[in-house]
Amino acid sequence: MKQITSTKALFLDIGGVLLTNGWGHQSRLRAAAHFGLDFDEFNKRHLSVFDTYESGKMTLEEYLELTVFYQPVNFAMDEFRDFLFSESRPCPEMIKLISTIKHHYGLRTIAVNNEPKEINEYRIRQYDLGRFIDVFATSSYVQMRKPDKDMYHFALNLAQAKPEEVIYIDDRLVLIQAARKLGLNTIHHTSVSNTQDALSRFGFHYSPVLEQYHNH
Repeated sequence: MKQITSTKALFLDIGGVLLTNGWGHQSRLRAAAHFGLDFDEFNKRHLSVFDTYESGKMTLEEYLELTVFYQPVNFAMDEFRDFLFSESRPCPEMIKLISTIKHHYGLRTIAVNNEPKEINEYRIRQYDLGRFIDVFATSSYVQMRKPDKDMYHFALNLAQAKPEEVIYIDDRLVLIQAARKLGLNTIHHTSVSNTQDALSRFGFHYSPVLEQYHNH
C-alpha cells in the first residue's frame, strides 16, 4: 500500500524501543552481582571507555579487557560475553507494530541507534531485525553517536528523505529534542499504545487484521 502522508521513512532507536537496552545500568548491576565484581569500579571503568566502544573504535574483547579482565578473575571471557548478550530481550508488541506499519505502508526503515558492533549484530541476528529494518545506521558502523547531528544527516542521506519526510522514534527525550531541532518529526516512545496513537496521528493506522494480512 502506498503512503497516505508525505512520510517516506521511519528512523528507529532499538534499545528501549524494539528491544531492552543492550548493556544498561541494570544489566551491569546484575553482571557485577553474578560475577562478584566491585560494581563501582566496574561502572567507573565502563563509563570511561564505553563511548569509544559504542563508536566502533574498540572491540568487545578490548572493552572487556579494560573493564573486567584487567585483574585476575575466576571466570572466562566467553562466560561474561554470554551473560552480556543474554541481557537483551525483545519488545514483541513494538516489533509487531513497527513491522506491520512498515510493510503495509511501504515505508523505509532505518535504525539510528547508539550501540556497540558485537551487541548490535547479536541482537539483529537473535531477533531477526532485518526482516523489517532496511538499513542499520548504528553508531559503531558510522563512528558517530547520537545526538551528533551528522548522524541524523547521514541517516537522512541513506533514506533519501528530507527531515519533514521522516518520523523518528526514540525513548530518550534528549535525543528526540536533538532530532526535532533538525526538523524531523518525532515520537517520544513511552509505551506501545502511545507510539501507536502517535503513528495514527501521522496517518499510519495499525490493526491486528493488517498484521495477519502481512504475515500471510
